Amino acid sequence: MMPERLSYPLAPGYAELHCKTNFSFLEGASHPDELVQRASQLDYQALAITDRNSLAGVVRAHVAARELGCKLLIGAEITPENSSPILLWAADRPSYGRLSRLITRGRRNAPKGECRLTRQDVAEHAEGLLAGMLLRECENDNLAQELAAYRELFDDRLHAVAELHRGDRDQHQLSKWQAAAERQGVPLAAANDVHYHVPQRRVLQDVLTATRHRTTVAGLGDLRFPNSERYLKSARQMCELFSECPEAIHRTLEIARRCSFSLGQLRYEYPEELCPPGVTLSEHLTQLVWAGFRQRYPQNAPAKVKSLIEHELQLIGELNYEAYFLTVWDLVRFARERNILCQGRGSAANSAVCYCLGITSVDPGQIDVLFERFISKEREEAPDIDVDFEHERREEVIQYVYAKYGRDRTGMTGVVITYRPRSAIRDVGKALGLSLDRVNALAKAVRHVRDEEKLPSQLREGGLNPESSTGRQLLWILQQILGFPRHLSQHVGGLAMTRGLLSDLVPIENASMPNRTVIQWDKNDLDALGILKVDCLALGMLTAIRKCFAMVERHGGRSLTLANIPADDNSVYDMICRADTMGVFQIESRAQMSMLPRLKPRCYYDLVIEVAIVRPGPIQGEMVHPYLQRRSGEEPIDYPDQRIREVLHRTLGVPIFQEQAMKLAMVAAGFSPGEADQLRRAM
Repeated sequence: MMPERLSYPLAPGYAELHCKTNFSFLEGASHPDELVQRASQLDYQALAITDRNSLAGVVRAHVAARELGCKLLIGAEITPENSSPILLWAADRPSYGRLSRLITRGRRNAPKGECRLTRQDVAEHAEGLLAGMLLRECENDNLAQELAAYRELFDDRLHAVAELHRGDRDQHQLSKWQAAAERQGVPLAAANDVHYHVPQRRVLQDVLTATRHRTTVAGLGDLRFPNSERYLKSARQMCELFSECPEAIHRTLEIARRCSFSLGQLRYEYPEELCPPGVTLSEHLTQLVWAGFRQRYPQNAPAKVKSLIEHELQLIGELNYEAYFLTVWDLVRFARERNILCQGRGSAANSAVCYCLGITSVDPGQIDVLFERFISKEREEAPDIDVDFEHERREEVIQYVYAKYGRDRTGMTGVVITYRPRSAIRDVGKALGLSLDRVNALAKAVRHVRDEEKLPSQLREGGLNPESSTGRQLLWILQQILGFPRHLSQHVGGLAMTRGLLSDLVPIENASMPNRTVIQWDKNDLDALGILKVDCLALGMLTAIRKCFAMVERHGGRSLTLANIPADDNSVYDMICRADTMGVFQIESRAQMSMLPRLKPRCYYDLVIEVAIVRPGPIQGEMVHPYLQRRSGEEPIDYPDQRIREVLHRTLGVPIFQEQAMKLAMVAAGFSPGEADQLRRAM
């Protein structure tokens, strides 16, 4: 039976239960953090993020809510093909997993960007989830039947959700909804179908709707909301709307209290199947590293490298990162067994452990290694190793990962494609009804790089007066839409993999490329939640090098690898000093070729400096000329003291590398390695 109408006074506050972000692509018109910030300003008791068939925006909302101390409900608006749309809210960790797996099923059943679910799919994942049937989306003659069907699935976890937007039949409709809900014994709750955080975003929402339906704003007709009421209203405004049914407001707070789940409860676990039986992860990693050490240094092993390995293994063990290194080692092992050339790069190259595992071929004895540039105790995020594979065979490695862990335990990292000036001009211009010729002219005039201050002059270059009515409208919308998510794509090579079901953490969907699946979160989302990502990247130069190795062996009888290529071939350095480097990876650009005759590299470390110094940081920091003058003997080399000399002597007293900035902070200011890394990141 339906509970009696509440006779006690209305409890203060309100919780919005139905809110789309702009991760309901081309539908919601506010960023997740904008919605959370506005909800905080309105003193909401809670805010639910319920994107359509998606959890893509919840991490960014979670980060904002955590900073502001707001309660965030994690949910989604699910749209079964044979039933009315329904809101699902995660009450606890198990029910969140079911919601994520439900969305995964729908996305995997459909082409990229679509979702196909049935009521039976919802039934199979209903346990523990709170539900709200959207009454406005249900035909009146079908209302009782739909309520009864969902009541059978969710029992007392079902609510009927009423939404009013100041229409002329609101109170009449509310009375019908109340009566239908009472007959089925389902409590009524209020919501507002929020699409933006403030009313002013309604114009942008119209443009997004027109883009989604491939028409103009003027041609939307009934596809356009009749007013701008789908914004975050204050509790007082919602109470006024539901003055005839105050208990519907109170029930929003009841639902919020029943939802105890937070994304902070997610715990990532590395894959397990990386060790022989009876051997721990730490033991296996240690054995592999020292075995690799003996292979790399069969004679006269440097004491420096031994010390580095011991330090790195200790830090890896303290942070429980053994499984991560073993995961990357396994990919490299697979590639090497099939003669696929690969090479780790980036900060991972600054690791003796990576060198001994074969992940990188950069000898740590030849460079100034600082492992905390890669991982540190203070950095609360997973390490990140980039591995380049031959571009022609990289797909073999990716498919090996899918085969090893299964489609439910691994997926490509998502990439959110956002509006940049030219794509924004094209979509907004078409939505406002500008001719295709005018849109093309404006798009050509607008620069790729986002610079909102220059937009008016660029519009004028494209033939549109920014002071005209159309110009002002276009300019305002452009400033709002830049940076908005447009659609979800896949990372070029980022792979996430888990011990349990990855689909229990984040929904997985089909990519446009055959045999690829992608998760709904990008790199920043994964970092925020501490989830492992390995980058399996493709590099054409590695394909060329591997083919070159094969030619040398076939015609010269020499077996070369990245690790044993002679590093002191004078004829090669003579060519480099002449800037005869067309097609030579890393030193073939015009800027590099103009620097080579001035720097005159004669060894491997000179090439390291050459590549590093032709970058914005050293150039803007005015480090280039002092280094060249000291190298040529035109300027004396001096150091404040011996400690600084030990950090900078290889670059003649000029700080060029990020590791040097970290070491300077450590020796000159007493920073710990982790604190020095935080300084580097801030810089």
